[in-house]
Amino acid sequence: MDIYQLAIRPLLFNLVKTDSEWLHQQTIRTFSWLSQTPASWANQRLQKSLCLYDSRLEQNLFGLNFPNPVGLAAGFDKDGVAAGIWSNLGFGFAELGTVTFHAQPGNPRPRLFRLPLDKAALNRMGFNNLGAAAMAARLTHEKQELTQSIPIGINLGKSKVTPLEAAAQDYLDSFRLLKDLGDYFVVNVSSPNTPGLRSLQDASMLSAILDLLQQENTAHKPLFVKIAPDLSWEAIADIITLAKTYQLAGIIATNTTISRDGLKTQVIDQTGKSPQEEAGGISGEPLRDRSTEVIRFIWQQTQGQIPIIGVGGIFSPEDAWEKITAGASLIQVYTGWIYEGPLMVRRILAGLLVLLEQNGLNSINEAVGLQTKIPKF
Repeated sequence: MDIYQLAIRPLLFNLVKTDSEWLHQQTIRTFSWLSQTPASWANQRLQKSLCLYDSRLEQNLFGLNFPNPVGLAAGFDKDGVAAGIWSNLGFGFAELGTVTFHAQPGNPRPRLFRLPLDKAALNRMGFNNLGAAAMAARLTHEKQELTQSIPIGINLGKSKVTPLEAAAQDYLDSFRLLKDLGDYFVVNVSSPNTPGLRSLQDASMLSAILDLLQQENTAHKPLFVKIAPDLSWEAIADIITLAKTYQLAGIIATNTTISRDGLKTQVIDQTGKSPQEEAGGISGEPLRDRSTEVIRFIWQQTQGQIPIIGVGGIFSPEDAWEKITAGASLIQVYTGWIYEGPLMVRRILAGLLVLLEQNGLNSINEAVGLQTKIPKF
């Protein structure tokens, strides 16, 4: 029986109508406390209830070992305050951030809204975080205290106060502080909530950022770029070319969407306005099909030679399977986890094992790109 879905979620979403950001802060505070006490009884119970280990789910990608393909997407643990807890919640990896070089408060509140009719969220957080130096100090301390059992990624964004023409240096400044503390790094140029940020997806702008980062990246840490779902196929093809040129580890597809097509929600309770009138990116179920299309396009364009981390609208084993068989080696969840609760990761992993068996496959790696592979006769 899933207590979260039966009792806790209805209470939080409907009866209490808790402010989404306040609830998120309380959750992170709890996880932060748990992560500081790794040997506690509570953590042991979490592992027993939420983790599922099976060698068929393991992969070794870009020099890192992933115990399973389901990761926590960036945005949940912006400052890395709960880095030590994510493996106990069943995740195969976790991505911290988005972090910027300069600490910043983000956009005015309210800025995070649930859209339950659409199984979605609308956010315009604006990269609120304590800055790269604060994250570096915290992770340095944690590294001395804890042994990470899963890969930890760090998602880098541009500081709002930094002009677009100085963006490359801004990303570089963050990377210099954090490069020894993350297992992989992500260049986030696709959030819709920092003015002008998406223009950095343009080939010439992105090239300048990647060039500086890879010059600094003497340890050859895996470097990804995270792209928007709203890009044209031509623009995505340009980014694929850059990924090859700068020897990126892969592409994360996709960030939130600015599209409002097909939403059932007419009015957002907190503001009294429609989603169409509110700025911000949509995540969750409305993003699912488009993000899968983008994954499939990248896989086909690269013949599966560039690893893809798929994110957007994953709620069930079937959603995860669709992303993986479209070409994603790894997947990430955020909005689905909020709606489905902490048991979701284990349910997805158990479901993936069933789907592997049904398709006569021995490992999750064999399922990657299965939809798009040409059958051999």
